[in-house]
Amino acid sequence: MLPTLVLVGRPNVGKSTLFNRLTGTRDALVHDLPGMTRDRHYGRGRIGDKPYLVVDTGGLEPVAKDGIMAEMARQTLQAIDEADAVIFMVDARNGITAQDKVIADRLRRAACPVWLAVNKAEGMNPAVITAEFHELALGEPLAISGAHGDGIADLVNLALEPFSDEEEKADDFGIPKIALVGRPNVGKSTLVNALVGEERVIAFDQPGTTRDSIYVDFERDGKPFTLIDTAGVRRKGKVFETVEKFSVIKTLQAIEDSNVVVLVLDAHENISDQDAHLAGFILEAGRALVVAINKWDGISPEQREDVKRDIGRKLAFLDFARFNYISALKVKGLDTLLKDVEAAHAAAFIKLSTPKLTRVLEMAVEQHAPPKSGLFRPKPRYAHQGGKNPPVIILHGNALEGLRDDYKRYLESSFRKAFKLQGTPLRIQVKEDTGKNPYEGKARAPLTESEATRMRRKKRVRRKVYGAG
Repeated sequence: MLPTLVLVGRPNVGKSTLFNRLTGTRDALVHDLPGMTRDRHYGRGRIGDKPYLVVDTGGLEPVAKDGIMAEMARQTLQAIDEADAVIFMVDARNGITAQDKVIADRLRRAACPVWLAVNKAEGMNPAVITAEFHELALGEPLAISGAHGDGIADLVNLALEPFSDEEEKADDFGIPKIALVGRPNVGKSTLVNALVGEERVIAFDQPGTTRDSIYVDFERDGKPFTLIDTAGVRRKGKVFETVEKFSVIKTLQAIEDSNVVVLVLDAHENISDQDAHLAGFILEAGRALVVAINKWDGISPEQREDVKRDIGRKLAFLDFARFNYISALKVKGLDTLLKDVEAAHAAAFIKLSTPKLTRVLEMAVEQHAPPKSGLFRPKPRYAHQGGKNPPVIILHGNALEGLRDDYKRYLESSFRKAFKLQGTPLRIQVKEDTGKNPYEGKARAPLTESEATRMRRKKRVRRKVYGAG
């Protein structure tokens, strides 16, 4: 599974700013007031050499005895226990505070590595501003700027150095690993038991029964699968228990660890923002996806039409995925569900030949040329595959940086139709042709005897025609 970096520190030291920098998002609310972050923010790190998850925590007030600050402190301490590495942030401009010392004392007893990051260090001498923080006895302090990006990549690479690169290997087709995710009480554990054919996981009519991700190997029709049953992901405002809150980390790690994700929805409930956010994370992780609308047998035909309209409106961005209407309790629709899972898995690992990709690209461009970007029109010339799980198609040509997002979606649709890529995201990247001579700067091979003779003859002819010199 991907390692998890947890950002810890007292309020207003810049944790949310660093989170946004690491994830390339604005998901965490940033304001020049302490205590703005009161809940967890989870994201996939984009800075550094290895894949990882990053968690933004609320400001840690170890001395708080009750109220919201005490609850934030309890949850942050639980996050430390769940972390693979902790980045402890302090403020270069305020220096060491009594709070920093209390937090440092707690972190020295943590089971995971702790990295001390001296934030807001832009424009200052690193050696000078980090000197006093040696007092915290947490190793070498590292000067960074979350707002400006200074020192961030070095910090992340140091924190991730002990962990292997667990990104899915492109040629490892393997046994499909299927993560079942969704809100609590939508029937994930019941679905696992129905697929496996026995009571392998606890299924109980109470939200939050599953606290951790459970891996279950099974065979169906002679084909092996691995199911990952995950804890339900609640809307943030409804998560109160610390242990439940941090089971979200396990769910996100299970998504990253899977090949195919089954997003389980409840036919009795409206599609929520949390469902859409979870689907967005799956899409960002690049995992193949099948959507299962469970408890379909328990609603009327009129309600079914309402559910389909709701799905079409709120999950329109999942148009590449197959939707299955099932009943886990009555074991209905599961064979079709698994067939769609297999198809999505095969599409995620498909091998695409360069000549076929280029032909599809040429036909798409001929049918609809890219719109101009400034003075130039982008000219895609050929395409090749750059990765699997999800499939990555790299376009080569001129002025491709000017390709608009809507045109990339058009090309994505063309490739998807041509290769029948159902159930997996598809990513398109561009690579500009530089026009540089590939032999420039290379030493020339010595002439053979026959080549040297021809060169001497040419020189004699030139002298006769044009005269000496």
